[in-house]
Amino acid sequence: MTGHATVAVSLFAIAMLATIAIGVLSARGRTRSMSEWSITERGLGTLFVLVLMAGESYTSFSFLGAAGWSYRYGIPIFYLIAYLSTGLAVAYFVAPLLWTYCARHHLVSIADIAEHRFRSRPLGIAVAVICTIFLVPYVQLQIQGMGVVVNAMSYGAINLKTAAVISFVVAETFILTSGLRGSAWVSVLKDTLAVLSIAILAVYIPWHYFHGPSELLNRLVSEKPQWLTFPGAGGGTFGASWFISTIILNAITICVFPTTVAGYLSAKSPNALRRNSILLPWYQVLLLIPILIGAAALFVAPHLKNPDLALFTLVTDSLPSPIVALIGIAGALSAIVPMSVFLVAIGTLCGRTILGGGLRGTGTSDSRQRLASQLVGLVVGAIALAGALAFPKVLVNLSVLSYEGIAQLVPAVILGLYWRRLTALGVGAGLLTGGAVVLLLHATGNDPLLGVNGGLFALAANLAVAATLSWQFGHVIQSPPFARHSTARMPSAPQTPTES
Repeated sequence: MTGHATVAVSLFAIAMLATIAIGVLSARGRTRSMSEWSITERGLGTLFVLVLMAGESYTSFSFLGAAGWSYRYGIPIFYLIAYLSTGLAVAYFVAPLLWTYCARHHLVSIADIAEHRFRSRPLGIAVAVICTIFLVPYVQLQIQGMGVVVNAMSYGAINLKTAAVISFVVAETFILTSGLRGSAWVSVLKDTLAVLSIAILAVYIPWHYFHGPSELLNRLVSEKPQWLTFPGAGGGTFGASWFISTIILNAITICVFPTTVAGYLSAKSPNALRRNSILLPWYQVLLLIPILIGAAALFVAPHLKNPDLALFTLVTDSLPSPIVALIGIAGALSAIVPMSVFLVAIGTLCGRTILGGGLRGTGTSDSRQRLASQLVGLVVGAIALAGALAFPKVLVNLSVLSYEGIAQLVPAVILGLYWRRLTALGVGAGLLTGGAVVLLLHATGNDPLLGVNGGLFALAANLAVAATLSWQFGHVIQSPPFARHSTARMPSAPQTPTES
């Protein structure tokens, strides 16, 4: 092991031990209830909600994929900043609604919302199953992303498989003890290092290679203009229609993403979520730096075989090993934090809704639901780890479908809170229709369709079926479902549209 590698590996080991300690100690003095493990008993203020949800938007993809897409395609990567920021504008209105509804009825996941709103345990189970299927690829992606980051920052001393195992052990250690609260506390360390890393990269890389960002941009305009116009250097499907339709679909979908909803429900009040929606778009501006460095790599390393290594190729080439380690640790934590949130969300969905009796099992079996959720999180993490080690492309290919698949839950999670006539029959049929359209378009190679994101067509078909069946066979709901579990009222919570 070289001197550079020794420094990087030593600092990485210290950081991982600190991560475990922070995550585990965050649970001290807390109750061991299902609500505490899954959503911190709605106990996070504005700052912790901010860093927790920033951790979901600033993942290992931000260090690898953002720079890699910029290197490979160019301008289409700006969809990432656009949909995250636009989604927060939607969340300003949606997040307080979901928080109020769930706080009033003691709900902790989107499966709970579907089961409670439509008086249908089968629908709640269906939502839990769909979410689990589409979240597992994200867990594997984070495991593999950490492997790439750690391998690069250690100058090859830590191989991909070892790094994958480390990410699994670190994440599972603190989420099994502290759940979502541990993820929030680790997010503080992660965000501190990420912001510091981005600041260093923003200043150092352009001046080291180009004597400033203006020369880099001038060279990009004069020598690589195809990277600055749609459909980008890759050509083909990433045109303006794809860009706009993907922003629309993802901005809506991110508001019902299971991990995003978990972040909403962890807040102390709806006002914390409104403040988060105002502040967090500024955080997305940081994504401009990896995108800029991906463009810089076009000139510094024009023949990269793996574009995802664009950022770390420049980092390891130009920076001293302690700074390389700092940036690598930030990238590693940017994989561990979202992975832990995904596993808590999957554990909650399966352990509570599928194995724990759902809403009817609340109360008498709270400890059983928490134990089941922890075991599910451990098993799913192990499955994703095995996939990352043995079949690195099998589950990852499903990630392309994830946003489009979860988009089909919009009627079950959001529309039902606005439209009282919507029924379980309509939502279930719409969900099947939208899912079938997504799979059909991908199977036939027609996504995008006519240049438009196929998920948008699927969601339109979903909504049409849900609305038609609900209008024809539905009835207005007069009382909240599962009344025996819903009598408590949150005194500070305003009325939701469903109950007005």
